[in-house]
Amino acid sequence: MEIRNIAIIAHVDHGKTALTDAILKQTGAAKEGTTMDSNVLELERGITIYAKNASVEYKGTKINIVDTPGHADFGSEVERVLRSIDSVLLVVDAQEGPMPQTRFVLKKSLELGLKPIVVLNKIDKPAADPARSHDQVLELFLELGASDEQSDFPVVYAIGRDGRASLTPDDLLMGGTEANKDLSPLLDLILEKVPPANRGASADAPLMLQPFNLAYDNFMGRLAVGRIYEGTVKPNQQVFIKKPDGTTRTGRTTKIFTFKGLERVEVPEASAGDIALIAGLPDIYIGETVTTNESSNPLPAIAVDEPTIALNFLINNSPFAGKEGRYVTSRQIRDRLIKELEVNVGLKIDFDKTEIFHVSGRGELHVAVLLENMRREGYELQVSQPQVIIREEGGVKMEPFEEVIVDTPSEFQGAIIEKLGQRAFVLQNLTQHGNIVRITLVGPTRGLLGYKNMFVIDTKGEGILSSRVLGFRPYAGEIKKRQVGSMISMATGKALGYALWYLQDRGQLYIKPATEVYEGMVIGNTAKGEEMQANPTKGKNQSNVRTSSMDEAIVLVPIFDLTIERGLEIMGDDEYLEITPLSVRLRKQYLTENDRAKARR
Repeated sequence: MEIRNIAIIAHVDHGKTALTDAILKQTGAAKEGTTMDSNVLELERGITIYAKNASVEYKGTKINIVDTPGHADFGSEVERVLRSIDSVLLVVDAQEGPMPQTRFVLKKSLELGLKPIVVLNKIDKPAADPARSHDQVLELFLELGASDEQSDFPVVYAIGRDGRASLTPDDLLMGGTEANKDLSPLLDLILEKVPPANRGASADAPLMLQPFNLAYDNFMGRLAVGRIYEGTVKPNQQVFIKKPDGTTRTGRTTKIFTFKGLERVEVPEASAGDIALIAGLPDIYIGETVTTNESSNPLPAIAVDEPTIALNFLINNSPFAGKEGRYVTSRQIRDRLIKELEVNVGLKIDFDKTEIFHVSGRGELHVAVLLENMRREGYELQVSQPQVIIREEGGVKMEPFEEVIVDTPSEFQGAIIEKLGQRAFVLQNLTQHGNIVRITLVGPTRGLLGYKNMFVIDTKGEGILSSRVLGFRPYAGEIKKRQVGSMISMATGKALGYALWYLQDRGQLYIKPATEVYEGMVIGNTAKGEEMQANPTKGKNQSNVRTSSMDEAIVLVPIFDLTIERGLEIMGDDEYLEITPLSVRLRKQYLTENDRAKARR
């Protein structure tokens, strides 16, 4: 059977997963309602976080499909997948056109010599303009240095949600013919344009397999998901595992699986061109080479972009430590982080200190997803404020820069340009379509940290902000980001509605009545930007004299709900974010005013 290996790449929310789900449904590989986004966090957030494998059979050909994340923080998931496939479906929203992550994933694909198939999706949206989006995609190809062959890309128009595609947009929008009642035009194009994965590869040659993803099974341990470039892999097979530097060790496979729909199926063997899942190699890592020939050279290493932010993970030492979590010791946190490193290649962790782990990641969301998974597993810990990674090159101080693209109603553009201007961002381009303005700015990642919540407020929730890392550039100088101060509890106990009623006039509260607080816990922010000590446990003085204000109704405004992502954004450099299975709290590193005063000296 012929095999085609493809990845679906796109900017976040351009319809990759909906399109993949529709392909699985049409080919009978998945039931109605099944989705590639199976992780709880993915379903909650509506984004793809982890790359996933599936396969379908169409006209006697096996098509292996890898669904990749669209958010820049999970770029490392995309990079390693692209090495193992033969073509990509570049999905672009016909209304929004190419966005920052479209550029990122396309650039990686073109550098590897892949020839993309462009899918202009969501052409039924009211403001969709397939012709304009096609021109913008072509411009992007040329700008990224695509070859003549790559720039002559085939285009399919689709409404992924309905599972329909066509080679012309008009047919699709007007109901069209039988030919575009499903995704057959897209699947036919895959068979026509994507080279067979097993062409020119011999199933009888020595095995050459490279893992691009890892999985874990409670019974079989670590599993490697890899592309077979040459030969055949079988159960109980003696293999040599080579690191990119040529270092070799031995191992033995136990079970072999391939993908059928979304399920993994055990098989007696898997041959060249296929994507297989291998059990029995407990110390296998992404990018290593699995071979049956000890003298063969390892396959080229899989390179991953460097992390851009870093923060410290510490054991929780607050007054409420150990009340909610099952795993609270530094050894347990260390073991969990070591396990995360096995599958999360975009992460780097320094274990030199006993109780402080220096964690570097691709962005706030990248780190927030790890922390959210840990708290749901029963871990309790605290983290410091994320800081960008600064490095020196040739005596010059360098920091990561990002390109930001904002789509917003035109009345909000002034506030956005002004706020980002204060954070060292420079306006590059501004275009208008109707009432929506697209603003392109470039500036340091440092200036973007802590801005997203302010952006939501400034655009009344109607703006869309996306970004991509451009690389390291000369340091942009000092940036004043924090406009508010911290409201700090000076007492331990239960917060009372009466006290919070008075405090809400001074700023924004993070806690509700009846919340347990401790001294040094940050319970809100102050509008004037200065730190303020407050007592949220103070009740109303009791008196036997009736006053006119005695029966005033206490009306509390909605609080600022503290999530992990929001906490990472708003916390100060002298604060910790305390994360437990049930709570997210902000606290000062030094809990008493006396200790904070000493630390400032």
